[in-house]
Amino acid sequence: MSSQAAVLLHGSSAAIMAYGFNSLSSLQMDTWVNKQRGGHFQFLTVHGLCAAWLTMMMSLIADLFPSSIAIKKFKRVLLMTAMPLAVIIALIYWTLILFYPSLILLTDPLSSTPEALVWTPLPIDLALHAVPGLALFIDFILLESKFSKNEARYGAPLVVFLSTVAYSSWAEYCATFNGSFPYPFLTENPFNIRLVIYAAVMTLALASFWIVNALHPQKA
Repeated sequence: MSSQAAVLLHGSSAAIMAYGFNSLSSLQMDTWVNKQRGGHFQFLTVHGLCAAWLTMMMSLIADLFPSSIAIKKFKRVLLMTAMPLAVIIALIYWTLILFYPSLILLTDPLSSTPEALVWTPLPIDLALHAVPGLALFIDFILLESKFSKNEARYGAPLVVFLSTVAYSSWAEYCATFNGSFPYPFLTENPFNIRLVIYAAVMTLALASFWIVNALHPQKA
């Protein structure tokens, strides 16, 4: 990929993700969500979006200053953090949206119909749940070198574990004030089952990182 194409990828994907984040204020549930502890940052999607956006912005800076080794190394750390997060968010979100939307979508507390699910407009949905993972995947496959065996064996599990502990602790903390979780599949399960869910998501995120790394065309 040429340097101009790299700038286009990083700049356009960052812009689309910024559009998705700024569009949160236009969503039907915005007022209700903002009254809760954590606001939109209760959602794993928003954390993943911010991590992917920061990775793309750091990639753009690396495009403009290609001789900076420090910037490139920092971008690699961000990529290791953001890529499994974006992949697992996309995998879980789109699977549940297609087959079990009531497990991932909130119901409108102001609606007279208790089962009324709140759907996100498709352009915003794609900006939040598709573009981050797709942009990171393309960036990694076409512009980055493969993570080494030691990075994949030791670095990735540590990063995924710390990310899982950080988000699950944050979600549990917010729920103690809000009385519910941002995702129904967490609200509907007791603490011991939520621990299993957190562990399963962590395992899937790590497995997705290893699979994506294995798909890299560069030989180990």
